[in-house]
Amino acid sequence: METREVLRELRNRSGMSQDELAEKVFVTRQAVSRWETGETVPNTETLKLLSRLFDVSINTLLGSPRKLVCQCCGMPLGEGIIGRDADGSLNEDYCKWCYADGNYTYSDLDELIEVCVPNMAAQGFTEEQARSYLKEALPKLDYWKRYEQLSDGGQFEAFKKQLIDEINALGIEGMPRLDRLNALVGKYVDLEYRLPNGMKARFLDEGTTYLGNQLESEFGGDRCFGVLACMDFILVSSYGPGGSDPELLIYKKR
Repeated sequence: METREVLRELRNRSGMSQDELAEKVFVTRQAVSRWETGETVPNTETLKLLSRLFDVSINTLLGSPRKLVCQCCGMPLGEGIIGRDADGSLNEDYCKWCYADGNYTYSDLDELIEVCVPNMAAQGFTEEQARSYLKEALPKLDYWKRYEQLSDGGQFEAFKKQLIDEINALGIEGMPRLDRLNALVGKYVDLEYRLPNGMKARFLDEGTTYLGNQLESEFGGDRCFGVLACMDFILVSSYGPGGSDPELLIYKKR
């Protein structure tokens, strides 16, 4: 799709008139009309406003002329999985798993490789093929080439360690000691729990990136422990295969 088509579709999907869109991005209705007929395209600053308004990348607004790839893990980027800066704007260089709210979630290349290997194995690669490919490809990505410049000096890793210590201190029976937290997007781990009063509830924002892990129960069987955490809370649950029959064990405000 061309920019004119993208803008017209997004505006119509949002139920806005040309006048209403113009007001929101501080231009005239005539300017919006010219965008939608293809006479002109929005300037850089207006594209940023449109990106925030419609919650899509600038690349999408321009008709997707570039193939976006996460510069940390190499994942192809599409709408819905692009990371965000601290101000909430989309950052087209990273996925949600590697970059969230202005924070880079991985500082250890080997750790990232171990996280990525199972995903590639599920797509038909052997673990050896996946590991070999990742060891060659990831160091060529911008984040790892500029790691010393982009990293935060270990602050985020210190935060993860603090969370791990807090979670282990809970002493949950049957849950093994936690030693690692991975980036997990709420949409993929947002389970629905039955509360003591019989009502059901979810606790995650599907668009937010959390830190978490899955741990096999020390009691054996097919139930696992799920751990999720962020600046505001720690959540621990147990569930069966595929997240079935989830039970909320702890929801603790930090």
